[in-house]
Amino acid sequence: MNDYKTQQKTMKTLKLYGLFLTTFLISAGAFAQAPVASTATEPVAATPAATTTTTEEPEEKKEDATFSLSGSVDVYARTSFGTSNPYMGSFGPSTSFADLKGFSLGMVNLIASYQGEKAGFTADVVFGPRGKAAVFGTATGQAIINQMFVYYKLGDKVTLNMGQFNTFLGYEVISPAVNFHYSTSYMFSWGPFNHTGLRADFDLGGGMVAKLAVMNPTDIVEFNPVNTYTLGGQIGHTSDAGGIWFNFLYGDQDGNLAEDDAAFDDDGNLISSRGSLFQADITTGYNLGETFYLGFNGTYQTIAAGQQFVAEGDLQDSDADASSFYGVAIYPKLTLSETFAIGLRAEQFITTKNHFGGLPLMTVDSDGKSSVTALTLSANIKKGALTIIPEARIDATSDDSFYDKDGKATDSMTSLTLAAVYKF
Repeated sequence: MNDYKTQQKTMKTLKLYGLFLTTFLISAGAFAQAPVASTATEPVAATPAATTTTTEEPEEKKEDATFSLSGSVDVYARTSFGTSNPYMGSFGPSTSFADLKGFSLGMVNLIASYQGEKAGFTADVVFGPRGKAAVFGTATGQAIINQMFVYYKLGDKVTLNMGQFNTFLGYEVISPAVNFHYSTSYMFSWGPFNHTGLRADFDLGGGMVAKLAVMNPTDIVEFNPVNTYTLGGQIGHTSDAGGIWFNFLYGDQDGNLAEDDAAFDDDGNLISSRGSLFQADITTGYNLGETFYLGFNGTYQTIAAGQQFVAEGDLQDSDADASSFYGVAIYPKLTLSETFAIGLRAEQFITTKNHFGGLPLMTVDSDGKSSVTALTLSANIKKGALTIIPEARIDATSDDSFYDKDGKATDSMTSLTLAAVYKF
């Protein structure tokens, strides 16, 4: 009897499974033959029928984003034929980078960039003598962060950037992979390198662009220890042939003194501070033919007289004159083939009223004025991602500012450099 009941239960179970399987197959066939709305041209959520026939939430469209890693490596060999610069303690002119002798290192530059539809970041680090010289205003001494900022697009016309970014003033930049000449100009070397702050970039249409920024004092990059800020601005126009940009900076760079501050430094000297800095800069460059390009840079920087202690608790406005530097440079370049170009940088640079204080760039006269004329002739020889840069340079100062190999004072320095820059 028990075997009989067991057989009957088994038969019922098999019949139920068979009925379920038949129903499932019929239903699946019906759905397979039903037309499905295409989602290639519009999202499912845009079709009312689709949203009412499903219980699942439509997937949110993911933001298109790209991550990139780029950079460069540069090395060089250089000689000044024994001529030295006592003001910089080097065998190079009073400009930034490429001032060592013999076989020398430039820097390794690594740039990580994440670009989203609305937001992204740039993290740009540098290693080596050139990089360390470029990022000198670090309180912690790390001197490797060249740029580190995030951005957010408010729309197609406005982008906000916050963090540390290279300056928008001047013709030349820190990276040798972007400059045509391997050495740098006086205007670039003694203008700003980096800013930390908030910058808004504007696309005004018709090739017109602009920038507005509020920033820490120039090259104070990690935080603001002096509690004064610098304003920056740019207005420019770009086209397929080139562009022109007018740039401005204004702000106190070393903070304000208070009467209850210490009046004397560690060496017993009365403390003083400088006034606000103002700098105006014009940068332009255009292709004037298929092979000829002409660039130009002009800049003027002035720093007002500030405050000074005359005794403990006695703080007064300084009656000194404002100091300044100004300069101009032209950059003609002739491209003879896809792999060879030759170019000149001709620069005149002048300082007044001991503008650099206790760190003069060259010998100054009795009025605190000095000037230098620098001519740099460079070639760019390209072999794929590698650029070879042979360069000849002459710096001639208004007064004797160098020592030749025999220790005799001289007013000029001649340099030869051979650089190799690999960009990836």
